[in-house]
Amino acid sequence: MADEAKWYVVHTYSGYENKVASNLEKTVENRQLQELIQEIRVPTEQVTEITEDGRRKEVERKIFPGYVIVKMIMTDESWYAVRNIRGCTGFVGPSSKPVPLTETEVARLGIEQREIEVSYKVGDSVNITDGPLEGFIGVVEEMDPEKNRVRVMVSMFGRDTPVELELDQAEPVD
Repeated sequence: MADEAKWYVVHTYSGYENKVASNLEKTVENRQLQELIQEIRVPTEQVTEITEDGRRKEVERKIFPGYVIVKMIMTDESWYAVRNIRGCTGFVGPSSKPVPLTETEVARLGIEQREIEVSYKVGDSVNITDGPLEGFIGVVEEMDPEKNRVRVMVSMFGRDTPVELELDQAEPVD
């Protein structure tokens, strides 16, 4: 049954995203809908802002203001539970008919974290397999598996240039 769960985008009043998410979590708990509505997310990112007095401040900012992303099995009961939360204006889709996100969209949004195993480490030579520098060879300088990032030093025009890549955009040189 859990295989049927898909990610849907719910439109809310701007500024009500967290309120809608918490009310939906309470509704799921009260009505025992954990099997139908499995995850509720308000996508955010950490941003450094510079205040008027010149200080740097870490701020959490919503990536999609006015939207909440819900992983659920679409039934009349789950649709009704989500649709009738105060502050929710409906699902994203034609004439409010819910349309699930595709696998590509889910991956691009980074909603579900996939574990990527890499067979290279810092100091190894790697071949870039995707992006504008495809086919270039560089040396791994730094890896950040939590952020799915790797920094590779690539020699271009006689100069070493650092390049930020996703972990799956590089493979070890044989």
